[in-house]
Order: sequence, then structure tokens, then C-alpha cells
Amino acid sequence: MKILLVEDEKELVKSIVLYLKEVDYICEVAMDYPTAMSKIELYDYDCILLDITLPGGSGLNILKQLKANNKIDGVLIISAKNSVDDRIEGLQLGADDYLPKPFHLPELSARIAAIIRRKHFDGNTIISFNEITIDTTARVAFFNQVPLDLTRKEYQLLLYFITNKERVISKNAIAEHLWGDEMDMADNYDFIYTHIRNLRKKLLERSSTDYVKSIYGMGYKFTDK
Repeated sequence: MKILLVEDEKELVKSIVLYLKEVDYICEVAMDYPTAMSKIELYDYDCILLDITLPGGSGLNILKQLKANNKIDGVLIISAKNSVDDRIEGLQLGADDYLPKPFHLPELSARIAAIIRRKHFDGNTIISFNEITIDTTARVAFFNQVPLDLTRKEYQLLLYFITNKERVISKNAIAEHLWGDEMDMADNYDFIYTHIRNLRKKLLERSSTDYVKSIYGMGYKFTDK
């Protein structure tokens, strides 16, 4: 799952990014208003952590832009501005939750997880596709109730595929979602092919159905058709 942290306090950014990476989130950072606006125009995120007071502009205007673009990214406002008016305006503009500073990082992670569950999984922690079941809290995948031995990236890839089942997903979208800003350092997509090939192989060891379909010139589709 990919997170955008919109925050200008350097030490807070460092601690949040480190913590979220430890619990398997891909975390990108925008430390000012123009960078944040550019990122939300170009990319989709599972959750945006949004400070209201930013260099160059207001986080509330970012919320307005998300709404104007019909974006469905989850939004958690994290701000020292704890007035009722700010909270109400943020929620009215489409934010999903509000967490005043200072906060504990485990609570931040729990709030993010709750937003993602509501946005993608109808509030459920267990998601299923035919014989495949994923426990998003334990971050474990099963096939016919037997655990799948997946690497961290293979688990994230399977979750992304099932979240977007029956949709064609481009190689670029997969790379951006699972690696975020780290993709800027990559010369090609060979490592993505490797992760997809390994996941496909592990699923085929359990089933005669090849769920991961290559769509020539476009990308991949996770489907049983």
C-alpha cells in the first residue's frame, strides 16, 4: 500500500517514514504545497497524510483539488491546528479522519489501516478471491486455507492485484505503486517481471488456473476468466 506524507517538519517526516516502512507501507514525501499538488495530480495513493499548514499553501486547498479531480485517495489530516473549525472544514472537504499532533506512531498506523480497509475492502480485514484469502492485519496470504510462502513484495503484489482484479494494470502502475519514489533509480522493469513470475509460479503450484494474465503491450490482469 502506498502512502503520501505531506508534512514539512523534517524530524517528524523521518520518524513517520521509518516507522511506516517497517510495517510494509511504501511512503513518499512532499514537504511543501507545490510538491504535494504535483504528486496528487500525477499519482494515486491508498492514503494521504496531510498537514494543513504547509510552505507555499494550505493543506485544505489540496483537499479541494482532490475533490475537484474526483480522486478517491484516503486522507488523514495530521496537524497541530486542533481547532474545531479546521477539523470540520477538513472533513467536509473529504478527509476521512483527523489526528492532532502530537500522536503515537502505532495509532497513526492503525488510523491508516482503518481508512484503507474502508476505501478498498468495505471495512474488512480479510479479503478473498476464489481460493485465495488475505489477512491484511497479519499480512499473510492463504490458498485453500494453507499459507502461501510469499516474500514481502510478492505479498504486496498479490494484494494489489486482488484489489484491482479484472482491471488491466500497466507495468508502470505496478512499479509506481510497489516501489514509489525508488523507481526513479531503476533503469528498467526487469525486477518487476521477476516478482510477477515468482508470484505466478507459486500460485500455479497450488492451482491449475493462471490468475495472472499478461495483456500484450498493456500490462497484466488478475482474473479467473
